[in-house]
Amino acid sequence: MSEVTNTTQDPFYFILTGIPGFEASHIWISIPFCCLYIISIMGNTTILAVIGTEPSLHQPMYLFLSMLALTDLGLTLTTLPTVMQLLWFDIRQINFEGCFAQFFFLHGFSFMESSVLLAMSFDRCVAICRPLHYATILTSEVIGRIGVAILCRCVLAVLPSLLLLKRLPFCRSHLLSHSYCLHQDMIRLVCADIRVNSWYGFALVLLIIVMDPLLIVLSYTLILKSILVSATWTARLRALNNCLSHILAVLLLYVPMVGVSMTHRFAKHASPLVHVITANIYVLAPPVMNPIIYSVKTKQIRQGMSRLFSQRNKHLS
Repeated sequence: MSEVTNTTQDPFYFILTGIPGFEASHIWISIPFCCLYIISIMGNTTILAVIGTEPSLHQPMYLFLSMLALTDLGLTLTTLPTVMQLLWFDIRQINFEGCFAQFFFLHGFSFMESSVLLAMSFDRCVAICRPLHYATILTSEVIGRIGVAILCRCVLAVLPSLLLLKRLPFCRSHLLSHSYCLHQDMIRLVCADIRVNSWYGFALVLLIIVMDPLLIVLSYTLILKSILVSATWTARLRALNNCLSHILAVLLLYVPMVGVSMTHRFAKHASPLVHVITANIYVLAPPVMNPIIYSVKTKQIRQGMSRLFSQRNKHLS
């Protein structure tokens, strides 16, 4: 097989894959995908609009929630173009630069979501364990610094893996397993020594998939210790209920993320449909479900939505 490289003299592209075995039904499959993308975009933009227009929601908890909604919106918009153009128009080619740009933003927003969920666990820990000092610890300046730190952390985590992969030659089949560009999928097409990439990928796994959940578990350990020692049963249930939305958001991110990593690492010979399903759950579940969970579980968000839609109806009438 002739070598396919990423040089400027030899224009390079990847070929995306839809739903294996269901290529003839892509138009019909596009309907639920389109609905999920619409739900994600509308849900997250509504969360951002509610928090932005409600002064009473300009508090640390809701500012972190707006960061989560912004991250989910970015994750949705990153995969939407290639997924829908493949399902609607059967456009499978994506050029080298476009694929790497999508890879950067896809993994960047995924890591950013992990970082935001970690910050939200810190917010819940301070609110329950140190309620009297909550306003002085999580000031607007501190939240701004946390946001900048999250952004820098994600860029510095993803950029080296992009540069390490971009310098390598791609000489195997340039057929990807998904309808968007994942690092785990792209690196298997390389025909050079990838030990540095593998070790860096392993370090990222420890940093994101291992360390962040451990710190979140530590936060909830402190929360449980605090509410079991000093609160009544009613207060305990109220505190746990306030944390339920965050716990569900954590599960929605890390379970599919671990599933994708394990599938690419240990189930390479599994059915292509397994890889496609796990990868689509990974990119669609958090952006679609997080706005629904927070809208259902958070009274202030529901009230803000009611006021927002009532004001919009007044303007329309």
